Amino acid sequence: MSASNNNDIQAFVSWFRQASPYIHVHRGHTFVVQFDGEAIADAQFAQLIHDLALLNSLGVRLVLVFGARPQIDARLAQASIESRFHKDMRVTDSAALEHAKEITGRIRLDIEALLSMGPGNTPMRETRLQVSSGNFITAQPLGIHDGIDFEHTGEVRRVDTQAIQSKLDRHEIVLVPPIGYSPTGEAFNLSARDVAAEVAVSLQAAKLIYLTESDGLCDADGQLVRQLSEREAERLIDGHANGAVTDQVAHAIYACKQGVVRTHLINRSRDGALLLELFSRDGVGTMISAAPFDDMRTATIEDVAGVLELIEPLEQSGVLAHRSREKLELEIDHFTILLRDDVIIGCAALYPFADEKVAEIACLAIHETYQNQGRGDQLFASLEREARRLGMERVFVLTTHAPHWFLERGFREAKIDDLPVKRKELYNIQRNSKVLIKSL
Repeated sequence: MSASNNNDIQAFVSWFRQASPYIHVHRGHTFVVQFDGEAIADAQFAQLIHDLALLNSLGVRLVLVFGARPQIDARLAQASIESRFHKDMRVTDSAALEHAKEITGRIRLDIEALLSMGPGNTPMRETRLQVSSGNFITAQPLGIHDGIDFEHTGEVRRVDTQAIQSKLDRHEIVLVPPIGYSPTGEAFNLSARDVAAEVAVSLQAAKLIYLTESDGLCDADGQLVRQLSEREAERLIDGHANGAVTDQVAHAIYACKQGVVRTHLINRSRDGALLLELFSRDGVGTMISAAPFDDMRTATIEDVAGVLELIEPLEQSGVLAHRSREKLELEIDHFTILLRDDVIIGCAALYPFADEKVAEIACLAIHETYQNQGRGDQLFASLEREARRLGMERVFVLTTHAPHWFLERGFREAKIDDLPVKRKELYNIQRNSKVLIKSL
C-alpha cells in the first residue's frame, strides 16, 4: 500500500471516528433545511439532494423548504411581466401569482423526482424514500407597507405542526413550497426564509439550516465566524454589508429566540458542506446558538476517558506529569473541563491545601485545535474564582514548559520551600519543574 493511500485511509478513519458521535446525536431529531432557487438551478443540485437523502437514511427527520425567486423572475420576463420588489420582497399581482404557482409546482415535482432516486452510487441506491408535500402553511396577506400594496404576497399565519409531525413519524421527508393558503382558499406567495423559520419554530426543531450563496457571517476582517450566540450575532450583523446574509441571520436569531436550539448558515456551493457542518466538530459555516457553544463544568467519573485522551499526548511529550487512570478517577472531582459540543477540549485541576490557604492549579491542557483562542484563560479564571471561594489566598503551579504564560498572568517565581508541606514532599526532582506563585 502506498504512503498516500495509507494517509487517505487514516484520514477517513479519523473523520469517521469524529463523525460517529454526531451520527448518534442527530438520529431522531428534526432539521429544517432551506435552500433558494439558485441552488436548484445549479448543476450540483442533485448531489445536494443525495446528501439530504443520506441524512434521512441516518435517522434525521427532514423538512425541506425551497425558494424559487430566480425561476419566477425568468418566467415573468418570458411573459413580459416586470418583477417588482419593495425591501427585497416581491410584489405579487394576480399574473405573477399564477406564474409563481406554476414554477413552484414544477420545482416541487423535480425535487420529488430526485429524492426518488435515493443516494446515488451507494449501497442505498435501491432505497425508496417517501416524500410528502401539501397545504401545511396557512397564510395571510402581507398587506400595505410604505404605501405599497403587496397584493398576493403573504406571510405565515399558522403551521400545521401536527400534519408535518405525522409525516415525519412515518420517516417521510416533508417538502414545503413557498406558497401558503388562506382559510378562504386564496393562495399567497411567501418568503421561503420566513417559511423555514416559522416551520422550525412550530416544530421546535433541533436545527434550522440555511444553505446560502456565500460563506456565513464574517467579522470586520472578513474572517468566517464559525460559532456565536444569538446576542453576538445581533451585534455582528449591525451594519453588515451583505443583505442576503443579514436577512438569513435575522431569521436564524428569531428562530433561536423562539426555541430552536441551533441554526446554521452554510455555503451550499462547497461540495459536501452540509455533511461537513453536521458531522465535524467545528463545521464549515456559521452556527448561531441560543446558548454559548462551549460549556464549562466540574468533571465527573464519566469524563475520565475524555480527560485521559486529551492529556495523553502532553504526557508523552513531557509537558504534563503522567497520571494513571486510577489516580485520575480518584481525583476527577478536582477537575474542571471545557467542552465543545459535548467533547472535552480543555481541562484543569485545583488542589486546595486548606491549612496553608494555598491551592495548586495543575494539568491545564487545551486541545491543539483550540489553542491560542483564549480558552486557557477561561479555565484559569474559573479556577482562580473557585480558589477565592474556598478562602485560598494564593495559587501556585509547577511547570516545565509554560512559565512565561503564567508569569504574564501575574505569577512570580518561587522556591520549592514555598510549597505546602505535603506538596513539597511529592515534588519530582527529576522533572525539575519551576515553582510559580500568585497572590489572590
